[in-house]
Order: sequence, then structure tokens, then C-alpha cells
Amino acid sequence: MRGRGALVFALLGWLGCQSPAAEDEAVRGHVPPERFGLGAPASAEEIAAWDIDVMPNGEGLPDGGGTAVEGKPIYRARCASCHGAEGHGGPFDQLVGRLNGDSFPFGNDPSAPKTIGNYWPWATTIFDYTRRAMPLDSPGSLSDDEVYAVTAYLLFMNGLFREDRVLDRNSLPGIVMPARGRFYEDDRRGGAEVR
Repeated sequence: MRGRGALVFALLGWLGCQSPAAEDEAVRGHVPPERFGLGAPASAEEIAAWDIDVMPNGEGLPDGGGTAVEGKPIYRARCASCHGAEGHGGPFDQLVGRLNGDSFPFGNDPSAPKTIGNYWPWATTIFDYTRRAMPLDSPGSLSDDEVYAVTAYLLFMNGLFREDRVLDRNSLPGIVMPARGRFYEDDRRGGAEVR
């Protein structure tokens, strides 16, 4: 055991004694390849498939639409196993819940559940996030109409949208979320409050 320990210390000592000049010399002699040969240029179709962001004002929303009535069975089949049948009680984030008077205690009480109904500032974010990231086991698998319907159902469960009203690119940006006035645009160039 002593012999191996001495060998390790001798090796570490030798490595520690290598001069920076020797390291620089080794680096200078190495010429990196012009290309590493990783990946491939993205096609226009591939870029379009990922370029689906939706802005708070609704810019980027696709055609289509849906109601909460249509969204309920989709939610139950594709979302409830993670978020609970009523938007809470599942193993993942609680989606449904409002606080008395639409209070905003999160700075003082970090344990308060942050839901769509009490924390999310823009309704368009629900559509954007659901379309690109949900369901967890197959993100992006819902059609635009299904995403509108699920979004309508989530808004309905939070008391923010009528069950029979059609949610689409015209109606979604007009929904004023209870927490909208609690957030400000991070525009370091002197922007104003987002309302």
C-alpha cells in the first residue's frame, strides 16, 4: 500500500511540475479541425416547427379555436394523470386555484401554490406552454384546436372564461388574468409597465 501511495504522490508531483510553457507548446502544435462534423443545417421546415412562440399580445397565435366543453375530455385524457382531475392533487404542478380577493402573497409566503388562476400574468402563456411542452409524455402532440380547447378548460376551471365561449386568436389575448398587474416588463432600455 505504501509503494502505491508513493507512486501516486510522485506522479502528482511530476504533473504539477509541468511548466505552463510546455502546455502552451503542446497547444500551439495542435490545429483544430475546420469543422467538427456534428449536426446538420436546419431545414426551413424544422425551423418553422420550432418557431411557434406566442407573445403576451397574442402575436404568433395560430388559427383554430376551442371551448372548455371540448377541452374537458382532452384534459381528462391527456393532463389529469399529472395535474389531477380538477387541476390539483396530481403529482405535478397545481393548475387551478384562486386566492381570496386575488391576493398575491408570494413574496411573503413562498409556499403558496402558484396556479394559472392566481400567478400567471398572461392567458396566452397557457396556450404557448401547453402547445410546446405538454403533455409531458408527448410534447407538441396536441393539435392547435386541442390546445385552444384545453386552454379554455383551464381558464374555465379558474373562473376566468365561460364554458361555452370559443377561445381563439382573437379572444385569448383579451383575457385579463388576476395577476397581470403584478408583473412588469424587463426592458432595460426604459420600457414601461405591461398592462
